[in-house]
Amino acid sequence: MRTNRKEIITDELLSWPGVQVQPHRFGGIEFAVGGKEIGHLHGDYLVDLLLPKSRRDAAIADGKAEPHHIYPDSGWVSVYLRSEEAVVHAIELLRSNYERMSKEG
Repeated sequence: MRTNRKEIITDELLSWPGVQVQPHRFGGIEFAVGGKEIGHLHGDYLVDLLLPKSRRDAAIADGKAEPHHIYPDSGWVSVYLRSEEAVVHAIELLRSNYERMSKEG
């Protein structure tokens, strides 16, 4: 049984074809497909991911993400895993990146 948010997200992403997990250069773990980072997870509390500007702005406006905790004016966003709803939002955004990156080949 999945007991924490890190396990829930990791199990979900690893169920997607071609997703690999590896250490992230700034700590935590990184999820990638085709050598491209989908996003990364810091412990059981934070997901960071890079989004296209329009998707980034929409995710923040919809309350699904916040500006990145270190680079707030970049394309990066942070999703603090404070609730089950936040976990759902993180997976939704990661899935969007996965689908976009899978198409880019």
